[in-house]
Amino acid sequence: MQFLKKLRPFDYLVIAIIFVIIIVGLLTYTGKRATSSNQIETTTNVELEVYLRGVNVTSDEPVFKKGEETFITIRNVPYTKLTIKDVKFDKRKAIIPTINPKKPYIVIDDDTAPYQYDYLVKLNDSAKITKDGDAVLGGNKVKIGLPITLEGPKYKLNGVISNIIVSPEPVNNNHEDLDKHTKLNQDVQ
Repeated sequence: MQFLKKLRPFDYLVIAIIFVIIIVGLLTYTGKRATSSNQIETTTNVELEVYLRGVNVTSDEPVFKKGEETFITIRNVPYTKLTIKDVKFDKRKAIIPTINPKKPYIVIDDDTAPYQYDYLVKLNDSAKITKDGDAVLGGNKVKIGLPITLEGPKYKLNGVISNIIVSPEPVNNNHEDLDKHTKLNQDVQ
């Protein structure tokens, strides 16, 4: 009893935190608490479309080339090099209003920004897919709107993920993941 009289409120807080940590550890160990590894359903190929707006380029050489590798950073965390599958770019556009009610505006090249381009870069990678259908790259769930940085020998540009295309085929060739989904679909029918 003398020991309990010497404890201060901070000591009770420390004991409570240790107790909670032990309970969470036991629940995780027994499998009653869902962790990220329990949420992964399959691994498959994904295609990321990265939109880079207003890139200033005065060089005659293209910034991105199909087949080259670019290093990506997701949420300021370096990830890996990915192969560029496709590149589309266009000069920066401007919208001009018109007096025609059937066509209230026209889109033209913006001559006030002669060296600004908008890029759409497609990248390939394998990703873990969670049970709710989200793609996970480098421990990050990737979604449309997520900032991403592309870096090569002559550039480091910031963009945003504009589309994620998940392949129905698994990464491994034995099709275990697809067989599981096919069986589930047959059971439902």
